Amino acid sequence: MPSFQDSAVIFFLALLLFGPKKLPELARQLGKLMAEFRRASNEFRMQMEDELRVADQEEQRKKIAAMEAAAPVTPAITDGSENTVANEIGTTSDISDVTPERIAHLTQELVEDHLQMPTSLPEPLPIATSGELNLMPPSTGLPVSNSALSPVLDSIPHAPEPSAEVTASEATHHA
Repeated sequence: MPSFQDSAVIFFLALLLFGPKKLPELARQLGKLMAEFRRASNEFRMQMEDELRVADQEEQRKKIAAMEAAAPVTPAITDGSENTVANEIGTTSDISDVTPERIAHLTQELVEDHLQMPTSLPEPLPIATSGELNLMPPSTGLPVSNSALSPVLDSIPHAPEPSAEVTASEATHHA
């Protein structure tokens, strides 16, 4: 990078060679050329980055495909009833033994197996506890007490709160 003295010498020489009237025009042209050069270099850099990004993505796709090909096939998770229509019919190309009656029979077996499955869900676990209170999941969302006094507290009768309409009508009768 030229020092201040070098810059002053170059400016003085340019002033002598081109004159004071032509120097601003030359500086403007030099600024336009520099801006065009910057624009072209930025565009080139962006294109190179795009190409590198595409190449990296393709390389990642190849790695993923290789990993999927090398990964062992995991068996399907079933609900315990392996007797499905697809397993009974099979995947053979000979479908002459597959009749509508056979499909109806297998479908009926599948429905019966499904109806015999337990439908009760396990008791949900609390999502937060504080002392004797448990905060249950959003299905109930209400705090539940674990103390021995909770049945006693629940058995206490509570007086219903008067509604806003009753209090308003009482206020008009007393006025």
